[in-house]
Amino acid sequence: MKSAVVLLSGGLDSATCLAIARSEGYACHCLSVDYGQRHAAELNAAARVAQALGAVGHRVVHLDIGQFGGSALTDPGIAIPIGGIEPGIPVTYVPARNTIMLSLALGWAEILGTQDIFVGVNAVDYSGYPDCRPAFIKAFETLANLATKAGVEGHPLKLHAPLIDLTKAAIIRRGTLLGVDYGLTVSCYQADETGRACGLCDACRLRREGFASAGIVDPTAYCV
Repeated sequence: MKSAVVLLSGGLDSATCLAIARSEGYACHCLSVDYGQRHAAELNAAARVAQALGAVGHRVVHLDIGQFGGSALTDPGIAIPIGGIEPGIPVTYVPARNTIMLSLALGWAEILGTQDIFVGVNAVDYSGYPDCRPAFIKAFETLANLATKAGVEGHPLKLHAPLIDLTKAAIIRRGTLLGVDYGLTVSCYQADETGRACGLCDACRLRREGFASAGIVDPTAYCV
């Protein structure tokens, strides 16, 4: 059975990405990163999702990039925006986060001997992060094959981003068909200790609108 490393945050998109990888016949090694985010609810969700969707393994890397600050997701001194999605790159952008996470996934993939990495980035219904765009995914794949023993020796690595051009509604429909239990996932930027979502941040707004557009009942527990 072919294998893959799947980045798993515990949110809606990464859970769907894992389900897609499994449906394509991959034995999935899931990787989550404790990067200093403001709550652990999403990491707990990642563990639930990995088990529910039949991952062969799940590892959590502890790498506190939050010590540098600079993002509302890692610095409690910066407020999470709750006024609605605005143009531009929001303060919830975490500098270099996807670059760091993909680098960790790349290292593990090379050690496992797999040539496939899955990431659930999306460039349609998202918060405007520059490291969620197709150009970034293409560039990182090029880097991966220049910077690794596997790539240099003729075993190229493939970076899969199956959600990159899907709307949130389309992602939810796809995941539902694949049996994803979205009640296990946490997308909120400021979920409480039990995983309840605030209902006001960008991630909650996109999630709510996605379920409404898909015509599927939203199983999320919201505080508001």
